[in-house]
Amino acid sequence: MDGFVTKPATCTPQQANVLTESILNMLVTDMRPLSMVDDEGFKEMIKQFNPGYHDNYLPGRSHFTTLMEEKYHATFEKVKETLRGINGFLTLTADVWTSRATEAYLGVSCHFLSEDWTMKTFNHSIMPLEERHTGANIMTWMEEVLAKFDILPTKIKAVVHDSGSNMVAAMRLLEEKHGWASIGCAGHTLQLIVNTALKETTISRALGAARQLVEHFKRSELASTKLKMKQEQMNVKQNALIQDVSTRWNSTFHMIERLLEQRWPLTATLSDPEVTPRGKHYFDLKPEQWELLEELKQGLAPFETVAVYLSGQQYTTISGLPQVVKGLTRAVHQSQFETSSGKSFISTAEKGITERWGSICTISGDNENPVLLAAALDPRYRKLKFLTPEDGIRLQGSIEVLAVKEAKMTGTQDAKLQRANGSGRKSALETLLQSDTDSLSENEGGESEEDRKIQIVINEVRLYFGEASLPKKEDPLK
Repeated sequence: MDGFVTKPATCTPQQANVLTESILNMLVTDMRPLSMVDDEGFKEMIKQFNPGYHDNYLPGRSHFTTLMEEKYHATFEKVKETLRGINGFLTLTADVWTSRATEAYLGVSCHFLSEDWTMKTFNHSIMPLEERHTGANIMTWMEEVLAKFDILPTKIKAVVHDSGSNMVAAMRLLEEKHGWASIGCAGHTLQLIVNTALKETTISRALGAARQLVEHFKRSELASTKLKMKQEQMNVKQNALIQDVSTRWNSTFHMIERLLEQRWPLTATLSDPEVTPRGKHYFDLKPEQWELLEELKQGLAPFETVAVYLSGQQYTTISGLPQVVKGLTRAVHQSQFETSSGKSFISTAEKGITERWGSICTISGDNENPVLLAAALDPRYRKLKFLTPEDGIRLQGSIEVLAVKEAKMTGTQDAKLQRANGSGRKSALETLLQSDTDSLSENEGGESEEDRKIQIVINEVRLYFGEASLPKKEDPLK
């Protein structure tokens, strides 16, 4: 390495500060442990890059710990300042999860649109939980997180959360106390639907056999090496087998997909007596199990497409949910399977979609449906084709009511601002010349200024719904 690196003889304090800040940013960005700066390999690398910095300025772990704390507090204050400048509403995502060390945490994130309509996200808290995860406790913890960032409860519009009974209870309490809309996580709902459908006895046995087969090749170096030889001989991609994870149903889909891709190299490898003794041929799946995996691959494919769409971080997803659910229902219903287990999967999946998402397109006169409102205000879905014509008209009417309400609130705030600034006042002569029947906001046509503004708002809403929809791939925020 000495031949490729130019080593400056000295390092100025200014250069040292830049290098130290760079190392700190690396630790933060890559989420590396602070102990890394004390590792011999790291120190040797720094020495090769800049001996002067290594010999005279490179801090140890304790100093980087102090710098990390200072950076955290500076970032914390910057986030608070940014949130104070937001005029619109905020939404939250909340999740109680358990680490590999079986330690429970509450994660809370905040989402909003900037002034240029760019989606922004802040991670507010990864709070360790030492008390019982009751609905009341979760509500208190979430309120504490908001207070920490100086966020008023009135700034929160909705919370997206999982479907755990304790979280649902907490959201019910928060909705009653603060009026926050409660929105179940669509990804979690999708997982519950699929997991229930995969519990059918024959399906469960086939998946168990598939996992055992994958595990055999993961553990046996001989079998793994022989499989690569068979893949090359049969001109099949040399892809490794995938072991699924219990908490991620789509990993089961990927396991099935890979097994089917590698079926014949696998079978050939298992048939080789050098690899598999005669008494262990049971590792291979039965023909009817391979057939069932083919059907499961087809049945799970639409769910995988939905899961990928819902996991997006750089685009809006809630507004597309009604159309996605409708499309998923159609795809599942059109599936044609031969095996009784495959038919059972489809039947159970259809039932799960109906039970868990059946109310997603429900319009209630008492409560706003945030999913439907989001879909209606997304120009890609403004034709409301996922609703009946009658419900579409009702939803458009609800949008008009909300728009008028917002316009009145804005008008009231503007009027207060004008009075505070002394503008908009009538002169003494204008006051004397005004008749008893004149409205303070009446124009020449006899229509009040407020009525005129309301009609403008209603016309704008109707014009919006009358325009052509944007293509589905367009960004509705641009």
